[in-house]
Amino acid sequence: MRRTVLEKFPAGDPRGSRHAEQYARHRRDEGLAAEVVMDLESDAFLVVVPQQQQQTGRHW
Repeated sequence: MRRTVLEKFPAGDPRGSRHAEQYARHRRDEGLAAEVVMDLESDAFLVVVPQQQQQTGRHW
């Protein structure tokens, strides 16, 4: 599954993922399927949404 990153929050923040969770909650209130994931390579919490699949091919 492909995802689009909406926002990135440093994992070293003293409050952990709290800011990321709040941001994701606000996006969900707007109707987006936002969730928080941890990116180990960048040591950050990412707020992501599923990427919309583009329709290709013929439509009958």
